[in-house]
Formats: sequence, structure tokens, C-alpha cells
Amino acid sequence: MDYKQLDKKYVWHPFTQMKDWIDDDIIAVDKGEGVWLYDTEGNRYIDAVGSLWVNVHGHANPELNDAIIEQLRKISHTTFLGLTHPLAVQLAEQLISMTHPNLKKVFYSDNGSTAMEIALKMAYQYWQQADGGKHKSRTKFITFSNAYHGDTIGSVSLGGIDLFHKIYKPLLFDCYNAPYPYPYRFDGDENACKEYCLNELRKILENYGDTIAAVVIEPEVQGASGMIMTPKGFMKELKHIVKQYGALLVVDEVATGFGRTGKMFASEIENIAPDIMSVAKSITGGYLPLSATLASDKVYEAFLGDYAQQKTFFHGHTYTANPLGCAVSLKNLELMRKNNILGNVAERAKQADCVLNEFKKLSHVGDIRQKGLMIGIELVKDKQTKKPYLWADRIGGKVVKEARNHEIIIRPLGNVIVLMPPLCISEQELERLLRGTYESIKKVTE
Repeated sequence: MDYKQLDKKYVWHPFTQMKDWIDDDIIAVDKGEGVWLYDTEGNRYIDAVGSLWVNVHGHANPELNDAIIEQLRKISHTTFLGLTHPLAVQLAEQLISMTHPNLKKVFYSDNGSTAMEIALKMAYQYWQQADGGKHKSRTKFITFSNAYHGDTIGSVSLGGIDLFHKIYKPLLFDCYNAPYPYPYRFDGDENACKEYCLNELRKILENYGDTIAAVVIEPEVQGASGMIMTPKGFMKELKHIVKQYGALLVVDEVATGFGRTGKMFASEIENIAPDIMSVAKSITGGYLPLSATLASDKVYEAFLGDYAQQKTFFHGHTYTANPLGCAVSLKNLELMRKNNILGNVAERAKQADCVLNEFKKLSHVGDIRQKGLMIGIELVKDKQTKKPYLWADRIGGKVVKEARNHEIIIRPLGNVIVLMPPLCISEQELERLLRGTYESIKKVTE
């Protein structure tokens, strides 16, 4: 059966210009093993994007497989509305034990977008009900330039990438927008960039502080904007400013959570205490859709009251806390400890840092950004002026196609080549990935 032609006939892919897709030579993935993907023609490729930033222990991991099969023999799904089940309780206990002590309650959902939708609704409703409704004026959110928090209408309202979000502007609610530090594109050094962005945030809070429900941010790393990474001390100072003005702090750890940055959660890097935190992607090791929104007791208690008061958080999803997802999540966390995944990320991050120094010598590599195994390589037309390639140049796409000749699957973000392999990747596999990426960039740009 020709799955490629059938795909082109019947399927509409996400974030894909289907006119180009129909003309392209596409890959149909048949199976996976470890960090490798195998297509229907028997070719293999390193999964350098971790199946969209989710894979931890590799594909077809026997222990993760067995965890799902064991649970499947018991029950595949039960509603979480009016019922509970042991695995969801166990997972919630583990999530609370491994995150900041400020976080005390877990609300489950299905993916990063819904986890963030829940976070903003929690923050909004909190202020409508806290202290007897004394702070109902706090209805606005502060978000950041180039932010990406998902694709549902609420999470898109929090976003700041025109390419993804501008067309939907009439559907969205307004937010205040603060600059996210992007030192490479700032006219000044890293510290000046940090101070400028913090001062702009402070100005918004000074002018509108009593209307702000929450400040919403991707801590340490903005993923979809091109792996933009904050200067040291930025998050710590941000938390101090937010606390000073009494707003809630919501952190989006959908991409950064579960070891990607070298810490279990990026908030740990500067010991940030969020009021609400959303997690997804790697929570199941990259196996099944599951997410969670964690909240402080302060937030949770504003929703408590007599039934007639209607303070309930009226939000939920059909597959909330799906038992199969919870089962594989628990096994994922167990394997992260047993296999010392954080230790492997630390070692591979050092290895990558050494090799990436060679990339800097390439004529069109403008900036390299790395935290743990989150890597962004920004390609520019002119290295001296930092002039970017035009969108029409499709430089990232050309590197992607060349990388296939080196048995590598990459998905770029515009002119930024992103490397986010499974966290279990070995020294030899990472060496192969980096060398192939280097050669691909060199051939396409030079």
C-alpha cells in the first residue's frame, strides 16, 4: 500500500503548507527503536526532535510498553468527573513531591494547550473569588514577546508570534506584552538586555498593577520562538517584581519540564516559586497525551465554598487523568530516576557544548543557544550584520532535507535549527547527530 500517496490524498497536517507537502518527498514512519525512527522503506533516522520535544527514554522502550499493557488489562479509561483511580492519585503525589513546595494540587488535562488554558482560567477565577471578591479588577494578563503557549483560543491570546497568532486577533482577548530577553537581537550586552526587559515589565505593573491577574512566562527558554534563552538572574528578578505587585506567576513548563534543561523543571534553575505551573509533553516519556496544571494552596482555597456559592472550577475534559497515560507517566518517572536521565542530560550537554563550538566557525551560524538538551542554532545571511535569511529563502527547510542524507530528522523554527533528541541519547548517537547537522548546515549555507 502506498501510504505516502494516500496521505497526500486524505490527510491535513499541522503547521504544514499542504501545497508544498503534496510536492515533497515525504517520510512515512513505520516503527521506532531507541533514538531511531524507521520509515516504511526501511530507512532509519535519528529522531533529533524527540517526536516534537517529548521523547525521554527512546521509542519502543520495553518497560514503558509493559506499563501500558499491564494497565490495559485492567481498564483503559474511566471518567475523572465524580470518580478517581489509584494511578492518578499516585502520579499527583509524585508531581507535588518533585516540584516547588509552593505547589500543592494537580489538575489533569490532555496536552500543553489545555494545561495553559486551565492555568489562565484558574488565575482569572482566583481573583474573582479571593478575599470575598475584593480584587475583581484583576482580569488582565502580562505575556511576553514571541511567546507560544498553545493553540486553543485562550492560549493563543497569551501568544506573541505573529506568524501563528496574528490572523486570529479578532477572536482573542487583549494582554499586556512585555519584552522577552533576546540578547542576540538586542542593541547592547546581555546584562543591558536583561535590565531593559525587567524595567519594561515593571512599567506595565506600575501602570496597571491592580488590573493584572497573572504574569505568564516560559521560564528560561522560549521554545517555539527559536530556543530563545534568558540571561542569568532574569527569572529570579522577574519573580521578585511580580510578587512586589501582587500578581500571580504562571510558568509554562510544557516544553522545559522533565529534564530538558538539565533540571527536572526549568523553574529550579533559579529556584522560582510559581503560583501555577503547567506541564505536558515529556510527562509520559513521549508515549501518550497527558498534561497537568499544578496550583498553590492559595489558589486552590479560593475555589472552596458551599455548593450554592458556585465557586467550583467548572472545567474538565473527557480523557482527564486517563489511566493509561498515568500508568506510563509513573513508569517514566521511575525510569528517569533508575537510569539517571538527568545525569545523562548533563553529560550530553557538555559534549554538545564542545562540538557546538565548531559550529560557530561556519560562515552563516549567527548564534547558538543551549540549555541542557534544548539547542537552537540561528542561521543568518550576514554574520557581521546579523541580517536574517528571508522567509522565502526557506533555509531551515533546506537544512532539514540535507540532514536526511545523514540519517537525521530535524524540524526547524524558521532560520533556527532545533535539536531536541530523546534524553536517553548516547555519546555516540549524539556525536553522529551533531556531525550530521554540522555537515548539513555547511553544505546548504556555504
